[in-house]
Amino acid sequence: MTEALATRSLDVDLMVRELGNWRTSSRSGPAYIGLSDAIRLLIIDGRLPVGARLPSERALADALRVSRTTVTAAYTQLRDDGYLNARRGARSTTALPVAPVAPVRLTSTAANLAAATLAGPAAALARSFADAAEQVTPYLHDIGIELTGVPALRSAIAERYCARGLPTDPDEIMVTTGALHAIGLILATYTQPDDRVLVEQPTYHGALAAMANRGVRPVPVALAPDGWEIDAVEAAIRQLTPNLAYLIPDNHNPTGMTMPVADRKRLAQIISENRTRTIVDETITDMWLDEEVPPPFASVVTARRDLVMTVGSMSKSFWGGLRIGWIRADRSTLATIGALRPAIDMGTPIVEQIAAASLLAAEDEVLPERRDILRSRRALLLRLLDQHLPDWEPVPGKGGLSLWVRLPAPMSSALSAAASRMGLEIPPGPRFGLDGTLERFIRVPFTLPDDRLVEAIELLARAWRSVTGLTAPEPTTVVV
Repeated sequence: MTEALATRSLDVDLMVRELGNWRTSSRSGPAYIGLSDAIRLLIIDGRLPVGARLPSERALADALRVSRTTVTAAYTQLRDDGYLNARRGARSTTALPVAPVAPVRLTSTAANLAAATLAGPAAALARSFADAAEQVTPYLHDIGIELTGVPALRSAIAERYCARGLPTDPDEIMVTTGALHAIGLILATYTQPDDRVLVEQPTYHGALAAMANRGVRPVPVALAPDGWEIDAVEAAIRQLTPNLAYLIPDNHNPTGMTMPVADRKRLAQIISENRTRTIVDETITDMWLDEEVPPPFASVVTARRDLVMTVGSMSKSFWGGLRIGWIRADRSTLATIGALRPAIDMGTPIVEQIAAASLLAAEDEVLPERRDILRSRRALLLRLLDQHLPDWEPVPGKGGLSLWVRLPAPMSSALSAAASRMGLEIPPGPRFGLDGTLERFIRVPFTLPDDRLVEAIELLARAWRSVTGLTAPEPTTVVV
C-alpha cells in the first residue's frame, strides 16, 4: 500500500458519482453483490486509489439510499476477496489481492506496440541536419556547453508559444535532452525523497519511473471516462498538500483526451490558491487529430504564474532521435533549475539544437502531413479492433498517438505476457498507473506502418484468445 495514500479519505459524494448506476449489476442477485462488484471494478480500474479510506458504512448507505446492512455485506465481501484491508478502530482501506506473478520468458520481437512514436520525416530531417552542419562553425570556437540552450532554438520555441497565445521570451526557455530529462531536472530541483506528487491515473509511465527513481510518492487522481474530475483533483490537493503536480492536459498519454478550457481555468485557480508547483507536459500537444487543442495551460494562469513549468519536446512532433526537449517557466524558476543542472549534466548537444531550430521553421510543412498519417492509421486500427476484438472498447480521445482501450475482463498483464511470448511487445495497463490497478485497460499505439500494424493486431488478438479461451471471430476483409 502506498504510504502517501494511507491518510487519504474518499469523499462520499465523489464515490457515489463514480459508482454510477451500480444497481444494474445486482438485478439477478442480492444488492450487496452488485455494490461490492461495482466497488471492486473501480479499484481494479484505478478509479479508487489503493490505500485510501472508504466512507463509513453509515455515510455510504445514506448517500446511496440503501440499508446499512447492504453496505456492511458489500464491504465484508470485498474484504473476503482481498480488495479491502480492515483496521481495528478505523475505516477500511482499498487494496488489491496479492497474487504470485509467473516469470515470463521473452522471445525475439516480431512486432512492437510498446513505443507510441512515429518514424521521422526523412527529407525534412536531412535538410535540418545539413543546415546545422553549415551553422555550427561559430560554436566550434567556444567550449560547446550551453546549459540553457542555443539562442536560435530558444527563440524559435518562444515564438511558438507566442503564436499559441502565451507571450514568452527566449530567456523563459531552457533546452533539455528530451522531455524526460526536463521532468527529471524539475524533480531533482523541487522534490526530496518521500515527497508527494499528484498525478493523473492513468498517466505517462516514463514520468512515473522518473518519480520512482527520485524516491517521491505519486498520489493518483483517476480520470473519468469523459475527462478530468476537477473536484477530485481539488480534494486530493487540499487533503494531501502534494509538493508537486504532474499533468498532461493536451492529447493525454495514454487516453488521447484534452482538457476543456473551463476545466483549465478552474484547475489553474486551484493550483494558485494552494500554491501547488505544477509540471504541465505538452509533449503531444502538436498531435491533435480531430480538433486543435486550446492555448497553452500556462496562458490561463493569472496568479502565481511562477508555479507552472511547461515541458515540451521534439520527439513526438518530429523525431525521437533528436533528443531535444525544453522547459518553459518563469525566469527565477529556470535560474533555480539552472543552478542545479551542472551537477546532473552539462547541457544538450549543439548540432541537434541547431537542427531542431531548422525543423521548427518548417513545421507548417511537416506537422500537417504527420497528423494525416496518424488519422489514417487510427482509422485502420479501429477497423482492425472491430474485426479481431469487437468486444474491446476504445476510449474516445481526440488526439495523441494511441488508443486507451477498455478490456472485457481485468486481464491486461496476462495479455501482455502472452503477447510477449508470441513476439509482440505491448505494456500492460498497470504500467500507466499505480499499485497494480488498470488491469481492465491497455494502450494500443497507431504509429506503426499499415502492414506492421495489421500484423501486430492479429498477434494481439491471438494473445487475447490464448488467455481467455475465446475462439476467433469470422474473418472479414480489412482494406489497408
